[in-house]
Amino acid sequence: MKIYEELKARGLIAQVTNEEEISKMVNEGKAIFYIGFDPTADSLHVGHFMALCLMKRLQEAGNKPIALLGGGTGMVGDPSGRSDMRQMMTTERIQHNCDCFKEQMSRFIDFSEGKALMVNNAEWLMELNYIDFLREIGPHFSVNRMLTAECYKQRMEKGLSFLEFNYMIMQSYDFYELFNRYGCNMQFGGDDQWSNMLGGTELIRRKLGKDAHAMTITLLLNSEGKKMGKTQSGAVWLDPEKTSPFDFFQYWRNVGDGDVLKCLRMLTFLPLPQIDEMDQWEGSELNQAKEILAYELTKLVHGEEEAEKAKKGARELFSGGNAVNMPTIELEEGDFTDGMVDILTILQRSGLAPTRSEGRRNVEQGGVTIDGEAVRDVKAVFTREQLLGEGVVVKRGKKKFVRVVAK
Repeated sequence: MKIYEELKARGLIAQVTNEEEISKMVNEGKAIFYIGFDPTADSLHVGHFMALCLMKRLQEAGNKPIALLGGGTGMVGDPSGRSDMRQMMTTERIQHNCDCFKEQMSRFIDFSEGKALMVNNAEWLMELNYIDFLREIGPHFSVNRMLTAECYKQRMEKGLSFLEFNYMIMQSYDFYELFNRYGCNMQFGGDDQWSNMLGGTELIRRKLGKDAHAMTITLLLNSEGKKMGKTQSGAVWLDPEKTSPFDFFQYWRNVGDGDVLKCLRMLTFLPLPQIDEMDQWEGSELNQAKEILAYELTKLVHGEEEAEKAKKGARELFSGGNAVNMPTIELEEGDFTDGMVDILTILQRSGLAPTRSEGRRNVEQGGVTIDGEAVRDVKAVFTREQLLGEGVVVKRGKKKFVRVVAK
């Protein structure tokens, strides 16, 4: 199966402007394509996974990726998918975030020997002369047409600033600059970016003639992919200092039954026939598929050694073993009243919550589990017998867990 057909089979392609020509260029390794990343944080998250994996797949097929960092557009903020205006960032903050992105992207993309480029759109956007830009680019954009774009329509009721209104023109201009500077002939982006990408394709054709080759593709469910980066307890980052390899593994191990095969196809590099066989799996076999997904993605981001440790730790945690050298706290006789101890005492004695009031808040917010089961009753109690032997594993949030045993 050729690479373009594989991308379709994995469910990655939603819309294209010229499928026949695009598939030919991609399959022959002639695509010089870009995907943009606005540096709104100092780490990529799992919502970026689809784009990163796509870049890796296309590069391995001989195509050349350009990772465009939005040092310039980050000064404005993309209104797509938002009901409010993004918080403005300083130049220093944006540069720091760009530096962090570059380090993380290097795990997915080979930037050696000109095989890929990493470019910051601040190079051209920050140097623009406003009057010259209006005269050169402004005539090629219809305000009436721009206002029909979904990314703007959803903001009209609550208010769309002129600052954000410029984002589509800036993103379109990015494609124009990349086309001229690096021969970039294709752009990929999420379904929420379709209007912005069409603007770039149209700008190139208007400025350079209808024969100019500029293609656009959107990724299926990329807006849903962005949602993958958020959970009830916060974001799932690629930076191990923000989300540990163990918690990263657990995030994917706990995906819904209906999503596991979709994630395996879109995000892993396992052969499609192997994944197709899992379509028939049920029950415990489906849990095995989730473990395979978690292992493959943890290996991709954090390396094989961390993936093995996370898998081993998760199995031990599930079976009640001494997972990942878990710290252990012993409760004394004085911690029990009539042979019972309440959840708030456990949280405070274990150091998972510094005070009972904070422990209460953690429980009420659903952030506390014991042996994998959520504890939502602040009056929950446990007997001394329950804590004898191997005790119980108490976890608060994503990263803090401890084994609690009765002495």
